[in-house]
Amino acid sequence: MADTHSLPQRARLVVHKALLVIYRHLPVGARRRLVRSISPSFTVGAICLIERPDGHVLLIRHAYRQRWGIPGGLLKRREDPAAAAHREVLEEVGLRIELVGEPATVVDAVPQRVDVVFRAKPVSLEAVGEMRPCSPEIVDARWFSPDALPELQHETAQALVALARSCQPGLDPFTSRRRSTRTTPR
Repeated sequence: MADTHSLPQRARLVVHKALLVIYRHLPVGARRRLVRSISPSFTVGAICLIERPDGHVLLIRHAYRQRWGIPGGLLKRREDPAAAAHREVLEEVGLRIELVGEPATVVDAVPQRVDVVFRAKPVSLEAVGEMRPCSPEIVDARWFSPDALPELQHETAQALVALARSCQPGLDPFTSRRRSTRTTPR
């Protein structure tokens, strides 16, 4: 059987294999530095869709944005995304939360951003009443019915889509409750 690779293609394959052999023998730290130096860098954030027992969701408005979003922000170095979600919500609106279920992930290639999207609920009903903007960057924080959402930031809309896609079949992505499968009343 004839070789289907041209000379330049074969040379590239040989070089590629040789580089992989060298890479395999590098210490782990050197491998990580090498990969990080040639890979694109992304910012990583943790954001939360926070729901009250009645299904209303918490939205915030930043001083530097027109549309509404959900609480969250960038991870600190070596910070766990779940810990960042708790920290950001507490810093922005003074609310203690409990994370619910597994997070979804949004990767936005153009701005090189990765968001880890959590669902959460307030730890208590008393905490809901005490919620307020606590950061200079937050100018408003309100609870909205899922049926009456204001204009959302692009990142928030992406997060809601990701949560809806990751939601278990038959569950409402806003309330985590079973959707009714009946189409007509009994």
